[in-house]
Amino acid sequence: MSEHNPDTAFAGVSRLRGRIFGSLAKAASWVGVVVLAWLLFMVVVDAFGLTAASTDWYLGALVGFGAPLATYSAYLYWKRPDLRWIAVRATVIPPAGLIFAGAIFVLFLVFEPFFWFLYYTIAVLPAVAVYGHFATRDDTRAPLAAGFVGVVGLVIGYFVEPLILIMPLPWIMLVWVLVVPAGALIAYRQAPEDRQQQVTILGTGVAGGVLASYLGPALIGVTPDTAVILYAATLLPVAWYNGAVLANDRSAWPGLLGPVVALGAIGGGIVLGGLVGTTGPEPVLDWQFLTSAPSTLPANAGLFPAIVGSVFIIAIVAIVSFVVGVGAAIYLEEYAPQTGVGGTITRIIRVNIANLAGVPSVVYGLLGLGLFVNLIGMGLGIVLVAGLTLSLLILPIVIISAQEAIRSVPEEVREASYGMGATRWQTIREVVLPRAVPGVLTGTILALSRAIGETAPLLMIGAATTVFRPPTGFASQVSAMPLQVFYWSFHQKSAFRELIAPAGVVTLLVVMLSMNVLAIYLRNRYEQQA
Repeated sequence: MSEHNPDTAFAGVSRLRGRIFGSLAKAASWVGVVVLAWLLFMVVVDAFGLTAASTDWYLGALVGFGAPLATYSAYLYWKRPDLRWIAVRATVIPPAGLIFAGAIFVLFLVFEPFFWFLYYTIAVLPAVAVYGHFATRDDTRAPLAAGFVGVVGLVIGYFVEPLILIMPLPWIMLVWVLVVPAGALIAYRQAPEDRQQQVTILGTGVAGGVLASYLGPALIGVTPDTAVILYAATLLPVAWYNGAVLANDRSAWPGLLGPVVALGAIGGGIVLGGLVGTTGPEPVLDWQFLTSAPSTLPANAGLFPAIVGSVFIIAIVAIVSFVVGVGAAIYLEEYAPQTGVGGTITRIIRVNIANLAGVPSVVYGLLGLGLFVNLIGMGLGIVLVAGLTLSLLILPIVIISAQEAIRSVPEEVREASYGMGATRWQTIREVVLPRAVPGVLTGTILALSRAIGETAPLLMIGAATTVFRPPTGFASQVSAMPLQVFYWSFHQKSAFRELIAPAGVVTLLVVMLSMNVLAIYLRNRYEQQA
């Protein structure tokens, strides 16, 4: 008769419980994913009016869209698997460039081109020249000297700006501010040792920018300055990437056809769907929606002022939260005492920062109202107050993520740096921070993704749910995408609730997902460098 072993029986029960718990966790995860995917699908259906299309239209669009993509994908999979990532990058660069061009357009809409032209010429260029001069001689004073020259240039520009009466044409200033530095950067990356090739690339890039200012209005009906922005942010990166790929391997040209195939598939799907089907979709989320102001008529409603407001708010949040948050994390991990009374205070500060990360967002709205509006005297609902309030909201998250990233750097690396004679700041700047950058950037951008979707703090500081003009400065009244969507979702007209609000939600989700993709890209890039 075999002897019963309690340990074996207990191990069997533990394994059974582990399997049950694992199965329940997987089931709950899949249920959450399916429910979220279904909700997003319903929002997309409403935003693009997909229910208005007939079945025949979908069949035709599916054939016209799927056949070219399937053929191209099969070719890459079976014949040229080495070109997959080239095709992906070539397809991603044009839409990313268009998004970047939109951000540049917003900056030049609020701050006139002359602002950028003047300070770029007086402050940025001299600072870059001084930095290059010291860096080529391996002088550690390069950042300090460049920063000093840049600050002096900013001060000079502040006093010189009112005295200048004659200004170049806007597109000329944009060529100087955008095209010339982009062309110089591409020339340096493409031919780091060949001066003649660098000059050729730079000259070709600048000539293309000038040509775009004439062809843009004639071909696509935009203004010359808008054409230059599109050229600098979209066409120039595409041309550079294609040229770099072909310079490395001329047989890789099929991989560069990715965007052409994708665009042709979209056009083919629309054309074939229209030929076969009786009715097509009636999208609300279109170019008119993205470039128009809110309206009392659903057909004319747009999100442009809220998009610009969100861009301004998140720019302030990014600068304030990154500088203050990373600085606080560096102090707490590298400089703050860890033992004695000082160590106790440090631990209390860390605990409170962790607690602040869980405070409801509406509390930060009340804090922003009391601190920035009532105490300091800033205006209600302006860009600066909104940005500072949301900075307070995500600051604990940024500090915690930066602390974890800095703490993950092995102590042996620090000791090796000290052994080489480096000071504490040199060790932090040259050894610790480069290895912590992936985690710091990932945490910061994910925190920014949360900030851009917040509504309660903005309502508490008096931000308007609807504005009809984009902000023209940091003291302007502002709205944001989540506020505008919040207003539409409770509108008395059903068209706003059922069509316009979903279009705003999709726009907001696209922006948030783009920020998350950027976080993943930066993390992977800096991890490889580290």
